[in-house]
Amino acid sequence: MSSSSPIAATPSPLEAYGLAELAHWERAGVSLAVLGHPVAHSVSPPMHNAALAEMQAQRPDLAGWSYFKFDVEPERLKPALRWMHERGFRGVNLTVPHKVQVLPLLDEIDDEARAMGAVNTLLARPEGGWRGHNTDGYGLAQTLRRDLNVELKGAAVVLLGAGGAARGAAIQCLRDGCAALWIGNRSLDKLDDFLVQLAPLDPDERVHGFDLARPPVDEWPADVVVVNATSLGLKPGDPAPFDVGMFGSETRVLDMIYRREGATPLVAAARARGLQAADGLGMLVWQGVRSLEIWTGATPPAQTMMDAACRALGLPPRHA
Repeated sequence: MSSSSPIAATPSPLEAYGLAELAHWERAGVSLAVLGHPVAHSVSPPMHNAALAEMQAQRPDLAGWSYFKFDVEPERLKPALRWMHERGFRGVNLTVPHKVQVLPLLDEIDDEARAMGAVNTLLARPEGGWRGHNTDGYGLAQTLRRDLNVELKGAAVVLLGAGGAARGAAIQCLRDGCAALWIGNRSLDKLDDFLVQLAPLDPDERVHGFDLARPPVDEWPADVVVVNATSLGLKPGDPAPFDVGMFGSETRVLDMIYRREGATPLVAAARARGLQAADGLGMLVWQGVRSLEIWTGATPPAQTMMDAACRALGLPPRHA
């Protein structure tokens, strides 16, 4: 849609709108949205709208609620959030590149999001402004439990990466009581900065850093859990971020990435060795479940959301 066009009389959840459409936004029901740049690929609208359609049968007050997507450049995030609040948006999901940039724009941040240093879910405050939450950690824990039968409490975890996604994963692991956490990264300067940030949350020194080129395999137990929080595997032709050949048969692997093309290189390599492995689609669904719960105060149908996400991505059905 042209950025200079006024909003259609009935906005479509299939369109990726911009600030020009937001300036003319008028609809009778409650609006929800995901903001990103880019965002056209997002399957959050069909996922959330499928859940809302089912929830409305039991919750008539949710009639008219609908979820949309907006492509907003980083420098325009502040006016976008102001206009959304003025136009009655109830909640917003944030994706790349807004999760950290939004922090100084918020009026309130919950403790978990503050610890993670990132926000992916906003709830409109009646008195004005937004309250920030982070549901990514919840999505990680639920996916490990449901897809790989892993409880973070007492687990030994190897985390690949030192960016924003890794920070959220590391803090969730520590908060849930992991026994040990090894964090590997190619840039050792970035890794050192990451370890310094985590130190206040790790008084019992469960966290250990390592160079991805020299993994300390001998230190890891046989049933270690590997979590990929790098972006390797997102693009066609990307290699796996790690050689799974060094792991034993009890290792379980979670790749935070999911792809329309099917298994990521890491998941494919792990499964070829007979290891339990899962991609990040479950994380997408379960962080969305928690977001929708924050906005509605009700329990969303997770399987309905997974079914809708799979249809949107052209993937075979799977359990949530």
